[in-house]
Amino acid sequence: MIPPTNILVIKLGALGDFVQAMGPFAAIRAHHPRAHITLLTTRPFAELGRASPYFDEVWIDDKPPLWRLDKILALRSKLRSGQFSRVYDLQTSDRSSGYFRLLGREVEWSGIARGCSHPHANPRRDFMHTIERQREQLAVAGIPQVPPPDLAWAEAAPGRFALATPFVLLCPGGAPHRPAKRWPVERFAALACDLARRGMTPVLLGTHKEQAEIEAIRAACPQAVDLSGQTGFADIIALARRAEAALGNDTGPMHLIAAGGCPSVLLFSSESDPALCAPRGNVTVLRRPSLAELGEAEVEAALTGLLPAP
Repeated sequence: MIPPTNILVIKLGALGDFVQAMGPFAAIRAHHPRAHITLLTTRPFAELGRASPYFDEVWIDDKPPLWRLDKILALRSKLRSGQFSRVYDLQTSDRSSGYFRLLGREVEWSGIARGCSHPHANPRRDFMHTIERQREQLAVAGIPQVPPPDLAWAEAAPGRFALATPFVLLCPGGAPHRPAKRWPVERFAALACDLARRGMTPVLLGTHKEQAEIEAIRAACPQAVDLSGQTGFADIIALARRAEAALGNDTGPMHLIAAGGCPSVLLFSSESDPALCAPRGNVTVLRRPSLAELGEAEVEAALTGLLPAP
């Protein structure tokens, strides 16, 4: 069999899933060292895809609605212009499986699209952790070894933020449409105050969507440093390498932080299952059906267990 020369990898999001796909990205590149590999992703993750060493090109999928026939036809034309001989669909959604039909059934396809050449047909795939599920999918496609996510290649100016050390990263936000995934902000504020009393700088990460929470923490703990809206993906990874530890809700930046090697405490409610999606590594997971049930003392104890001895 002639090795594939043009390969398409599909991973559209979200951030945590994209980070956990870094191991599969590396495995695909190692398995096809001389192939031209294109990543199809959405705009928020193009920067991270281009910065990684795994792809020769990054294409943007604007995810056109199915009723926009003109845009669907333009996407089909774009996909077919790549002359791909193999596709690794790591998104495995209804949308990405539909691209199998746009490309034509003669292409080799790893995923769950009906009629594809390398189907991941495990009926319990939806009950597997993302990392194990993608490892099994790639094994079916002939790639037996998949490393854990590794962000050692990521670079950022290490002195861009003048932070007093030691510091601890706090991510008090989360998806705005899923407020049950957020630990009460007053408890983040109390923990920030405790860190400051112990001589550690709380560093707050987030976007404008977390501005209310971050302002509440800063009001309670003036020593906290607000970096919300100032950090790109590479900055977060660089901060993770320098931080003593991190605490946050089940949100994308915590996946970057954990993959960057920072000891981390992640807080899960019944809104998501850590057995399916929690980052791996030096990570402590605390879970309650409602995060309002999770007390400050338990979170503080878990975080203290990750910090160096005074």
